Amino acid sequence: MVWRLALTNCIKGFLMVSKTNLHPRNQHNDGYDFQRLLKDLPELEEYTILNPRGETTINFQDVNAVRMLNRALLKTHYQINFWDIPENYLCPPIPGRADYVHYLADLLAESNNQQIPNGRQIKVLDIGTGASLVYPLIGQREYGWQFTGVDIDPVAIKSAKQICKFNKLKIKIKPQDNSQNILKGVIGRDDFYHITMCNPPFHTSMEQANKGTERKWRNLGKGQSKRLNFGGQNAELWCPGGEVKFIADMIKESAIFADQCLWFTSLVSKKDNLKTLDKILRNAHVANVKTIEMAQGQKTSRFIAWSYMSDDQRASYF
Repeated sequence: MVWRLALTNCIKGFLMVSKTNLHPRNQHNDGYDFQRLLKDLPELEEYTILNPRGETTINFQDVNAVRMLNRALLKTHYQINFWDIPENYLCPPIPGRADYVHYLADLLAESNNQQIPNGRQIKVLDIGTGASLVYPLIGQREYGWQFTGVDIDPVAIKSAKQICKFNKLKIKIKPQDNSQNILKGVIGRDDFYHITMCNPPFHTSMEQANKGTERKWRNLGKGQSKRLNFGGQNAELWCPGGEVKFIADMIKESAIFADQCLWFTSLVSKKDNLKTLDKILRNAHVANVKTIEMAQGQKTSRFIAWSYMSDDQRASYF
């Protein structure tokens, strides 16, 4: 059942680039340039097909094709010469992941005289960086930021370190040793981050994840094939209480590090959860809360951001 959840989200994420309304700085606004991708990664040609209009594409239901496309995208647009993930781990859609990074850059610019801050002096914490390490790969290449990636899964940690090693990247990878913690045990006493980011598990249980995916699968009008497997570990897909509980716990812990981060942020997959999260944030007495929407084709995603600092305090860090 897990494969269908990851497959459904993956297909939707990759296909949205064909009817894009991505961030203006997103390199994928013009869709997939297969001529350029094939030049940079000839191995992709084995997985290309022609759509009914005679245009080059891939079979997005083929895990190997999607993985190869990711490899080509990361090489062509972000100069990542080696990228791979273990079997049964989520294969992220690159265009949507890039959008989150670009909107975070805009958020930081608000405290920097509307100038996007670049360079390793800008420190970013990626909570649940995953085996793909996708956010640090994009953010470091686009803006030169210094990333720290954190995960509770030792296999994901090993994969992320391997990607860094082969590409000679200066990205810090930290294990979260306590599954009950999110920020605690990760942010040290002397650490400071300009921003944190997170793509939390959004289902409350594997059963709920399966039910939601069955519905989406029917809506996509796709048949089922046990050969298809885009993976996804439990920690990537669900947690007790779903994304509301996860983000609520993050908000609670963020108060401990109020003066060690300008902005705490997290993706929110379900718009209906915003009202509950806004109430939790008000009770946490944060100084500023923002909900930032990201339009991606016919899909709208969003992230929330909260800060315990005033505008002047945040500006003093640039």
